[in-house]
Amino acid sequence: MMRYIRYAFLGALGIVLVSVSLANRELVTLQLMPDDLAHLLGFNLSITMPLFLVVLGGIVVGLIVGFIWEWMREYKHRKKADLRQREVRKLEREVKTLKRKQHEGKDEVLAILDEKSA
Repeated sequence: MMRYIRYAFLGALGIVLVSVSLANRELVTLQLMPDDLAHLLGFNLSITMPLFLVVLGGIVVGLIVGFIWEWMREYKHRKKADLRQREVRKLEREVKTLKRKQHEGKDEVLAILDEKSA
């Protein structure tokens, strides 16, 4: 059921994006700096493109910046989880070693039964 709701949402989003794109095909000029500052510095970069590309490009750039920001913010949590996972693996190896030493010299069947009951 949720799959169909997701497909319906994505379809509606696609229709909205196509209609916005078709309605905003006019060409606009994007400039890096205002004219006064460009005259002061002696250069200005500009590009002419359809308005819908500016809007959709802004959304994409915003998503990318947000993902990168969130990835950097969560770094300390991922590092802490990784350290704890390493510690768990180390302790599991240590427990196996200790169990092996505890059952050394015993019959294998008895060692397995002791291990299951513990």
